[in-house]
Amino acid sequence: MPSRRPDSTSRRGGPKRTAALAVGALVGALSVTALPATASGAAKLDNPYVGAKAYVNPDWSARAAAEPGGSAVSNQPTFVWLDRMAAIQGTADARGLKAHLDAAKAQGANLVQLVIYDLPGRDCAALASNGELGPDDLATYQSNYIDPIAAILADPAYASLRIVNLIEPDSLPNLVTNAGGTAGSTPQCATMKANGNYEKGVGYALHKLGALPNAYNYIDAGHHGWLGWDSNLTPAAQEFKKAATTGGATVNDVTGFIVNTANYSATKEPYVKVTDTVNGQTVRQSKWIDWNQYDDESSYAQGLRTALVAQGFDAGIGMLVDTSRNGWGGSARPTGPGPTTSVDAYVDGGRIDRRIHAGNWCNQSGAGLGERPATAPDTGIDAYVWAKPPGESDGASQAVDNGEGKGFDRMCDPTYTGNARNGNNLTGALPNSPLAGHWFSAQFRQLLANANPPLSGSGGGGGDTQAPTVPGGLTVGSTTSSSATLSWSASTDNTAVTGYDVYRNGTKVGTATTTSYTDSGLAASTTYTYTVRAKDAAGNVSAPSTAVSATTKASGGGGGTPGLKAQYKNNDSATGDNGIRPGLKLVNGGSAAADLSKVTIRYWFTGESSSAGYQTFCDWAQLGCSTVKTSVGTVSPGRTGADHYLEVGFTSGSLAVGADSGELQLRMAKSDWSNFDESDDYSRGANSSYADAPKVTVYVAGTLVWGTEP
Repeated sequence: MPSRRPDSTSRRGGPKRTAALAVGALVGALSVTALPATASGAAKLDNPYVGAKAYVNPDWSARAAAEPGGSAVSNQPTFVWLDRMAAIQGTADARGLKAHLDAAKAQGANLVQLVIYDLPGRDCAALASNGELGPDDLATYQSNYIDPIAAILADPAYASLRIVNLIEPDSLPNLVTNAGGTAGSTPQCATMKANGNYEKGVGYALHKLGALPNAYNYIDAGHHGWLGWDSNLTPAAQEFKKAATTGGATVNDVTGFIVNTANYSATKEPYVKVTDTVNGQTVRQSKWIDWNQYDDESSYAQGLRTALVAQGFDAGIGMLVDTSRNGWGGSARPTGPGPTTSVDAYVDGGRIDRRIHAGNWCNQSGAGLGERPATAPDTGIDAYVWAKPPGESDGASQAVDNGEGKGFDRMCDPTYTGNARNGNNLTGALPNSPLAGHWFSAQFRQLLANANPPLSGSGGGGGDTQAPTVPGGLTVGSTTSSSATLSWSASTDNTAVTGYDVYRNGTKVGTATTTSYTDSGLAASTTYTYTVRAKDAAGNVSAPSTAVSATTKASGGGGGTPGLKAQYKNNDSATGDNGIRPGLKLVNGGSAAADLSKVTIRYWFTGESSSAGYQTFCDWAQLGCSTVKTSVGTVSPGRTGADHYLEVGFTSGSLAVGADSGELQLRMAKSDWSNFDESDDYSRGANSSYADAPKVTVYVAGTLVWGTEP
């Protein structure tokens, strides 16, 4: 969608916006020529960032400066998150709102940036950032949260400060996409849509804070990978209009909108445009873009502006872009377009955003600092800002008891294989992360190392040459006739450890993001030697660990005592296309219920290319795809009819005696979407209805109980 150029009329009678304003850093480069008028009747500025010296949060700045190389960015302005009622008065770890405003005046700043973030039933689709108020606690939100903030900001002592309020991240976008009828919907979001308390709360905040002559409200508007589809964009604009005209608010209480809050989407994709075609095919049909109208935040912000104006918002409305963690520098950053062998190869090879999936949001591995805060960097964009302070965690990688109302979200767990919102992919999250909002040193160091534009001085610009420490304590946990499970102690690094490479008999056989790995497809009664190396985002690799030996057990044969068996049907008769589509069932013919969390199934196939990567999908499952785990394992050396296998597991559940799992409709594809040759695949059959499948193997706790391996 083309961007819409703002017209010459200003919003709310302030100075007229020119078509393009000079870019300037918010700290150091701008001189303050005039402060906003203090009279209560003064017109508000069209863009509060013009002529501003933004406040640098001393709490964040001190933590940043304490990290190696952190002084390169510790003077940057970041938003202050008022994410619970206690944050208004201050806590043992952070100063309160009045103290921040006093510190801003002491700095000579005239702009303070706040995140208003404590709605009832907050963040209904992401447990990591759940809040302290229940779904029906609207009155408490109004009287004990918004009203005290408004009272402090109304103090005449702070009339010289421009207050930018980021209104309730993730709230209204969740009502658009996650409140019913979609794969990512949750009961909590359905509740918030039904009771209207997100809209009432946002409207109340806009009304109370918008009444202040020096306050500027920006509503959170998600990001392109959330709301960029045709089916989401206009409904989102309509939802924003509804909230902005609820609880006494009007569209004049809205200065603008912010995109990419606390997210990782690239500001601009220089090598991939949604208008590109490859061999006559639009890149919009690639798996990454998935028919989205946008592939970066700049184009999304402009398209959203157009949709917002169509709903009745001011034609001069401004946008902010959070660039705190979307630089994606380092050695993995593309330097040009991808290959033109397919739309997926072209997009995946050229996209700056290096996430596994655009729906991944928690503590992303490989991310870097983005553009530094700047004023009016593009038409219609009021500023690039650092809304999410770099180094503050998105959520804990494992459950942590806390008094902040924050839950454990599996999207912060690097071992989690995903859900419907991220296409059932790995999360790409960094390990060992703390609670949301708490300092995460490893993340901050990674962001410095991968900053783009690069940083000058120590710690930036991809100049990291220090390798991680050697993994310690490598041990063999368990073995079966065809697998060995390894574990080791975590390495450390001056930026962040991003993963581990596992070597068998001197040859790399796999990569892990956690401190354990199961090597599968082994021969029975055979001894193997293993070592592990740690690696970081800059490509530095540690020396190998101390070697250990593992001896597999004798072959267990098929038909073990649990009485489980696999059934199979062929869901795709073609043998030479780009997908393998097995239908599987697990049947319990034994005398006791089976714990599904201990059961795995393997479908054996040939990949035709030893270097190919693979994608796996659960298209439908009677048990629910959220309970099904899929991955591809390598068989080395290869066997007749199999150099890989699709492994299927279950997160939980029990299979009763005489019951079956119901149908599992599964799918595999190569990362480059090239064709398979299934004609020689070990597990493949021609039957189009379910039948016992002795060439599809079943394991309980790693022991073969059904079928015969190739």
